Amino acid sequence: MASHSRRSRHRRGPVPAVRTADRVTDRATDRTAARPPLVSRATARAALSLALVSAASVSLLGESAQADPGPAAGATTTSGADGAKEADGANGANGPAGSVTAVKARVDALYQQAEAATQQYDGARQKAATARAAVTDLQDELARKTARLNTTRDRLGSIATAQYRSGTLDPALQLALSSSPETYLAQVGALDRMGDRQAATLAQLAGQRREIEQTRAEANGKLATLKAAQGQLADRKRTVQTALHQAQVLLDSLTPTQRATVDGSDGGADANRSGAPGSGTTTRGTSRPPLDAAPAPSARAAQAVAFAYRAIGLPYVWGATGPGSYDCSGLTQAAWRAAGVSLPRTTYTQINAGTRVSESELRPGDLVFFYSGVSHVGLYIGHGEMIHAPHPGAPIRIAPISEMPFAGATRPA
Repeated sequence: MASHSRRSRHRRGPVPAVRTADRVTDRATDRTAARPPLVSRATARAALSLALVSAASVSLLGESAQADPGPAAGATTTSGADGAKEADGANGANGPAGSVTAVKARVDALYQQAEAATQQYDGARQKAATARAAVTDLQDELARKTARLNTTRDRLGSIATAQYRSGTLDPALQLALSSSPETYLAQVGALDRMGDRQAATLAQLAGQRREIEQTRAEANGKLATLKAAQGQLADRKRTVQTALHQAQVLLDSLTPTQRATVDGSDGGADANRSGAPGSGTTTRGTSRPPLDAAPAPSARAAQAVAFAYRAIGLPYVWGATGPGSYDCSGLTQAAWRAAGVSLPRTTYTQINAGTRVSESELRPGDLVFFYSGVSHVGLYIGHGEMIHAPHPGAPIRIAPISEMPFAGATRPA
């Protein structure tokens, strides 16, 4: 047994020893792989400095990324509403110019659409006012004719009553029974005359009825015209309001810097400029033509130009005709009305009022029209400039006629 036990220990003894050696070797290998290579203190300090410089560089990149249209990986971005605007490519002067230009182009297109709809609104409103006045006149006329008809009916009733009271016997029998044939014959003559008046009254009554029916039909037609004009008025008003709302939404999406850029390119900085280039600024509502202004072709034209100068700085309000605000055709109409000349209300009717002139023949006081649909008008003041009411948010001001596509011109007087 002892010999067997020694043999067993002898056989099993070496195995644990080998395995233990393997484990020791493996652990040593793992520690060697995990431990970084030894470096000197100088090398460690250089590595630390490099890491700090790298961190500072990342921080600087993060700050500049807000003004970069395409921030690099790891750069910070602005959050919130301003961040959303900048993400659209808008970030002041450093953002992509194309985004501001595109917004301005879209806003200008919406303003032009609103201006065209405003002129249609003005025309529909004028048509509605004319139809309303005509309906009122016809209703008054109908009331007068109805009163005359009632008077005729009363007169006819009096004749019928008199005939009834004269008796119901046959005329020949009345003559035979009358104690005074002369009196009877006189009564018969009166009855005949009364019958003639009755016939005339009946004819008059029939004519008055026909006139009333004709007037009523005309009034109904004017009422239909009024309703149609009112419907067009409401439709044009919605179109104007929708276009202006969309333009405002686009403008509100810009940053203050971008909005200033758009307003500046729209001429807003020169809104109160008075006269030819270099003439300086003026107070709203008190400006006068400069001394070197181009001469007007007539006294009336000079009066119209002077009125337009005094209107500089007043706000644009679509559909307005003064005195505190105007739209484009409202301003030109008011300017020439101050000179004693009556102009139609809309651009597409004003262009036919007066004598047509070419662009090279323009003189102060002439009306200048723009766009293919003749949807905008200004008052020419010379030196290639006009006074006009541009659009909501832009007051009445001086602007070059070259800023919009020229469509024609006319000289009212």
